[in-house]
Amino acid sequence: MLLVEDEPEIVGLMRDFLEAEGFEVQAAASGSAAVAALGRSRVDCVLLDVMLEGESGFDVCRRLRERSGVPILFLSARGEDSDKIRGLRLGADDYVVKSATPTEVVERVKAVLRRTRPARSEEQPIHRFGRLEVDLAAHEAIVDGRPVRFTAKEFAILGLFIEHPRQVFSRDHLFELIWGDFGDRSAVGVYIRKLRAKIEADPRHPELIVTVWGVGYRFDPPQVA
Repeated sequence: MLLVEDEPEIVGLMRDFLEAEGFEVQAAASGSAAVAALGRSRVDCVLLDVMLEGESGFDVCRRLRERSGVPILFLSARGEDSDKIRGLRLGADDYVVKSATPTEVVERVKAVLRRTRPARSEEQPIHRFGRLEVDLAAHEAIVDGRPVRFTAKEFAILGLFIEHPRQVFSRDHLFELIWGDFGDRSAVGVYIRKLRAKIEADPRHPELIVTVWGVGYRFDPPQVA
């Protein structure tokens, strides 16, 4: 666990609660320190403050996303919807307002890790859907012959769709399966748009992840003759 926070009191408090749940915690007080930590050691999750000294947490998230699909949770005193949507669009997996208790923050971290870790399987085939190929076990996807990078949350949603072709998922059901009980349910629409932008030939007219109006979303694999 990498905790990116420049207030020592919060670092100490969150470290105590996270370590009590079995997490090994590294702390970084700046974006540069966070990027360096991600490069030199394995990090399973990042808890990232938005208001860092000298650099926005949003900018740090962008830098981390250029290097890794590690789950990222924002921790911020700013709870405006515009900030939450901005964080999710940058690739964060959750956005936690600092009014939450440390116990709730830890539970949100655990929920993200449960939802983003790929399921283990002895033999899991490569799934091919025309221009899209997905290896769920390896956490890899190829579109038009080129590898595409997904965040952990994006890949979790894609994997859920692939494992349940043509099943309609409501927004609330998707949220509960991927995010759990905590968070902003508007995140579902944000992530569906992000997925479509990466796998659809024309995201404005999706053919793989389709909207079932008034119900939810469905994965429609192309029919093989």
